[in-house]
Amino acid sequence: MRRDIIRQASDVDVALLLEGTYPLVSGGVSSWVAQLLEAMPEYRFACIFLGSDPNEYKQGLQYTLPDNVVHLELNYIFSDLHRDDKARPYQESQQAVDVNKSFHQCLKNNNFEDVPDAITHLDFYFDEKNGLTEDGFLYGRGSWETICDMYKEHCTDPSFIDYFWTVRNMHLPIWRLASIAKTVPTVKFIHSVSTGYAGFLGTLLKRDRHVPFVLCEHGIYTKERRIDLLHSDWIVDHRHYLQRDATSISYLRQLWISFFASLGSMTYAEADPVVSLFSGYQQQQITDGADASKTQIIPNGVDIKRLSDLYQQRGPSIPKVMCLLGRVVPIKDIKTFIRSVSIVKQLIPDIQAWIVGPDDEDPDYARECRALVNTLDIADTVLFKGQQNIQDILPNVGVLVLTSISEGLPLVMLEGFAAGVPSVTTKVGACEELIKGKNEEDKALGSAGGLVNLGDPDAVAQAVHELLTDKAVWLAAQQAGLQRVLKYYDRDAIFSEYRSIYDAVSVDQREEA
Repeated sequence: MRRDIIRQASDVDVALLLEGTYPLVSGGVSSWVAQLLEAMPEYRFACIFLGSDPNEYKQGLQYTLPDNVVHLELNYIFSDLHRDDKARPYQESQQAVDVNKSFHQCLKNNNFEDVPDAITHLDFYFDEKNGLTEDGFLYGRGSWETICDMYKEHCTDPSFIDYFWTVRNMHLPIWRLASIAKTVPTVKFIHSVSTGYAGFLGTLLKRDRHVPFVLCEHGIYTKERRIDLLHSDWIVDHRHYLQRDATSISYLRQLWISFFASLGSMTYAEADPVVSLFSGYQQQQITDGADASKTQIIPNGVDIKRLSDLYQQRGPSIPKVMCLLGRVVPIKDIKTFIRSVSIVKQLIPDIQAWIVGPDDEDPDYARECRALVNTLDIADTVLFKGQQNIQDILPNVGVLVLTSISEGLPLVMLEGFAAGVPSVTTKVGACEELIKGKNEEDKALGSAGGLVNLGDPDAVAQAVHELLTDKAVWLAAQQAGLQRVLKYYDRDAIFSEYRSIYDAVSVDQREEA
């Protein structure tokens, strides 16, 4: 595993666990993390980044680190997975083999209650006599026999080789996380922005350090991983086409889904509080195993003062520009946006469509999107602008469009509202309550744009056309969004709630000490 130390400290206030986000990825959750760090200057942070392989983050740091980030380490937990050159005979204890087999069974069945207690204690991963080291997992006879037994008992995929490498690649990062946990600076408390690998690292740290553990999910990690896994092409499915049912999932795909669901259950059991962005996500967390009494809702917020300056920069006319602010990745469903542009262009010939966001995360998908633009003969209309400062974009946009198949509470919508830009969005996450309001008082402010079903370019085009060609409708939507963000989504008020959490767990930690 590759580990890069950018800044180093021996003790900090907060260990911030960041999987696939800040500071190597921009936008979305990363923007929120950057705002949190800025809003909490009195706290000293260790940012513990977890990534897959360094080749996926060649762009380097995307943010200037503030002074209160006193420790930053970049951990690539999927680098150097295949270590066959170091293979050696290894005999584990029977106790360790039994624990490993039980753990695999629990992960396969998403059964957190029966997970062996040893799995959440660091000693298990480093004790060659009574535990199971990384070498023991990779090269031990007992581990090999466990994989063989599990394959014979449960796997419906005909390829043992694919099963073997799936189990090995799935489980090996657990030992990598234990290694990271061993060297994290002394901390007062832990804050993870997701479950998954970061959440499991938080679980290990809490058990080892006996410190509070705060979880704040901006999206439901297990839901997002399920979407990714169902659409991924790197998981092999060897079933004959007559064996495939449109309603069924291949065994190896389901194994990955259950694995992440199990990590989520473990994280929910250890974290307190468990924060979500809106009521829908809170209910999902409870359904997935979080104790309802530990959950609470804190929405996203934006810098009203900075964005109000952008509102003042707007001209008197409505720009004939529809803009998608987001990464060029499948979960954002850029292709539906592009198809909607083709329809809008027939109704508004001088329409411009901007796609603003990085396109290097999934190069194949980005190429497909550009090819679709050419196929639809709208290359003169659709501009891929790449990563941009929103201050240069929002004053010149008539409507923001989100065609995502999954969202939490999108910051870009709030930023757009504060800058005077209505939105058209799919009915995902908190988008409906951002457009229509979350309670009666909020709903009385009116609609801030349009809502459409997933994958419906005709509906997107119709909603965009109505807003851009009916000034009364557009102005009403603009004012509804502006009033909504002013009343409910002021960043200063939002981060005061996080400061209350930080202060509370800091007091609890001092009292226990």
